[in-house]
Amino acid sequence: MKANMRANVQAFGGHLTAMVLPNIGAFIAWGFITALFIPTGWMPNEAFGELVGPMITYLLPLLIGYTGGQIIGDKRGAVAGAIGTMGVIVGADIPMFVGAMIMGPLSAWVVVQMDKRIQHRIPSGFEMVVNNFSLGIVGMILCLFAYEIVGPAVTAANLFVKSGIEALVATGFLPLLAIINEPAKVLFLNNAIDQGIYYPLGLQAAAETGKSIFFMVASNPGPGLGMLLAYAKFGQGLSKRSAPSAIIIHFFGGIHELYFPYVLMKPIMIVAMIAGAATGIATFNLLDAGLVAGPSPGSIFSYLALTPKGSFIATIAGVVSATVVSFLVASAILKMSKSEDKETEFEQSVSDMKDMKAEGAVKPAATAATTEAELDAKPIQFVAFACDAGMGSSAMGASTFKRKLTKAGIDIEVKNFAIEKVPSDADIVVTHESLESRAINATKLPVITIKNFLNDPALDELMVTIEQQA
Repeated sequence: MKANMRANVQAFGGHLTAMVLPNIGAFIAWGFITALFIPTGWMPNEAFGELVGPMITYLLPLLIGYTGGQIIGDKRGAVAGAIGTMGVIVGADIPMFVGAMIMGPLSAWVVVQMDKRIQHRIPSGFEMVVNNFSLGIVGMILCLFAYEIVGPAVTAANLFVKSGIEALVATGFLPLLAIINEPAKVLFLNNAIDQGIYYPLGLQAAAETGKSIFFMVASNPGPGLGMLLAYAKFGQGLSKRSAPSAIIIHFFGGIHELYFPYVLMKPIMIVAMIAGAATGIATFNLLDAGLVAGPSPGSIFSYLALTPKGSFIATIAGVVSATVVSFLVASAILKMSKSEDKETEFEQSVSDMKDMKAEGAVKPAATAATTEAELDAKPIQFVAFACDAGMGSSAMGASTFKRKLTKAGIDIEVKNFAIEKVPSDADIVVTHESLESRAINATKLPVITIKNFLNDPALDELMVTIEQQA
């Protein structure tokens, strides 16, 4: 039950991410326009500054609604999603990002269900007329529904959540969010938190003040950097050897999933992450830090690029303080537990979490060994790396594995996908252990679960299998 619940929450976060990430460029463009041209920006310009309001009010929510509709119902779903989203935009007086995330997929789903029921009843020659008018009529109804019901409901919910978080800010307890954020992140729920809660609140605040701390409360690369530095200095075995490369990809590349296995292998390490994150949030809050848009990926380069004029010291101080505290706490944990460490501890990490995930599995996942046996009769020509959003750890894992294949002179297809979007013509799926339940539920293909997208025994075995088949 718990595994299914966790998988469902992860899947929800994945759907939110799938709507937001394709449009991140538009969010960054809006952030740069805000940082440059508002009255307190780098180059104040009254004419260009007029773009800020319409972009956040109309363009960005419509892009989210359109993308969400396209995911569910292709082009017709995308159009329906945009129409429905327009209803929540006009029906509310705040930027309707959450409303777009609701109305985009919902509108597309309604159109898909309607199409299923009427397509076989359309007289020959009347397809275009029926399809256009049916979409227009249903779109109108959805737009009115969004205006009257969804918009006000989302506004009320937004005010409730915003007032709660603002109370934390006012009382100085905002760092307590780290207690929620950090455990959720290592369970791959970071997208549900960022895209579902902090980004909408951050965009709303940035539209009013030109920046927002909400973009920083869960995306700070400092805590992960500090813990990885501690492993590089005081760790043992593979965890020590792999930490330096993980540092580069995490801190500069912004792929935070790289540090998750290091926490999962030693769960008490979450204390270091919470301490570092809370320190970073406290520093950001004390120095009035904020970013102009969501840093995706959460790289130090993204942080600096999206820092508004006058806030660089605050941004750097928050990242550095989080790094230092995380490093100190993680170092103490590693030193105290050094005698208990084993060379193979990193490979054997989170076995207890595998047992929890297995509780909710609908069928056993294929291990690397059983997958090899299953695929002996069918050469592997297409390997799909899958993660929550299909753009972070899976992209890094796919590119690394592809380079190994190229070096070995093997030419097969290796691509990265969101778990729910893995194509059926793939031969095998590679994903992280924490996403095992979702992979099982989302695909009938053989699944290899790994702990590290860069260096994992299961990937080595897959490589051997492919070399033998080549």
